Amino acid sequence: MQVRIQTVLGVAMLSLTLAAAAQKPIAYPSKGQSEKQQSKDEGECYSWARKSTGIDPAEVAANPPPQSDSSVGGGERARGAARGALGGAAIGAIGGDTGKGAGAGAVLGTMAGGRQARQHRDDRNQQAQGASQEAMNTFNRGYGACMSGRGYTVT
Repeated sequence: MQVRIQTVLGVAMLSLTLAAAAQKPIAYPSKGQSEKQQSKDEGECYSWARKSTGIDPAEVAANPPPQSDSSVGGGERARGAARGALGGAAIGAIGGDTGKGAGAGAVLGTMAGGRQARQHRDDRNQQAQGASQEAMNTFNRGYGACMSGRGYTVT
């Protein structure tokens, strides 16, 4: 199980790195700029965008958002077990066996709490990825504005 989680996290981090590199704006030299001039302009615009936005794409790619691999954070399982045990005891009391009802309720409550914990973990991971992507979008807008100002068509 632990190896599987690490593998999934590794693949997710690699995809984020590749996605960040793949989303770099493409600049077309619409005013006949030479390759040498375009390379110079790209370097200067990269530096300008990094300084202006405070975002370094190399740093964002090298430090992907932390992925929480804990599915038990926040006590969801314990709370689920307690709620399930109470509900199960109440139902068991009707049938005459409070202990069995509480036990069954606790098991079901623990499972429901685990599901809730995994959902919360996934939500936190998705928010972290969204923040990283938004940072890259901000940098790319700055880079694109700089390249457009130098006579390039940017997509």
